[in-house]
Amino acid sequence: MTREIRDAPQFYLTAPAPCPYLPGREERKVFTHLVGRRAAGLNDLLTQSGFRRSQTIAYRPACEACRGCVSVRVAVRDFVPSRGFRRISARNGDLALRFVAPRATLEQFVLFRAYVETRHGDGGMADMSFSDYQTMVEDSHVETNLAEYREKASDRLLACCLTDRLCDGLSMVYSFYEPALAPRSLGAFMILDHIARAKEMNLAHLYLGYWVEGSTKMDYKARFLPQERLGPEGWRRVG
Repeated sequence: MTREIRDAPQFYLTAPAPCPYLPGREERKVFTHLVGRRAAGLNDLLTQSGFRRSQTIAYRPACEACRGCVSVRVAVRDFVPSRGFRRISARNGDLALRFVAPRATLEQFVLFRAYVETRHGDGGMADMSFSDYQTMVEDSHVETNLAEYREKASDRLLACCLTDRLCDGLSMVYSFYEPALAPRSLGAFMILDHIARAKEMNLAHLYLGYWVEGSTKMDYKARFLPQERLGPEGWRRVG
């Protein structure tokens, strides 16, 4: 019993900050550290409980007056792509996936900067240096890889996703792609491809992070059905 208490994670609460999803609101987060030999198992447990990972931190919203952030995961085994999703997969049939070790490269960083400046220029990542990106990718005590999507003909890197392997699924920690190729729908394609990979690995879920109803930044996540959403009574199936 003494060991269980000593090894239990310590949780902390952040100070209020402007909400990045709903204008005029504030957010607070509860977080703990993912370090050492217990990190992988703790990451599994906390992800299933609605937490997300960032480097060696697991966090989830803890806003007093709002429950807008809802954890979502795709029910991989029952997912059947719609006609529109099949068109997206076909449109990107010239791409090849490589799972590589979580090691930051200048090629990745150039793509990351182009994506952030175009899509999230006013966000917290807008001023990240290569050293910051390196920390985001490499500072991890859990099983994680980079999924690189390259053109087969030229080997050009077009999209990338930092992906955790969990006991029950894959978790897309952070993804980015070439913003000039919007008609390809590379963001949706990476999700579709991760669903297919999870199915091949006989995993039940693909964790997509938080969905916020009313936030245009998060609308796309609701399209991947069937999915499960975490509420006060546990995971609830939708679609």
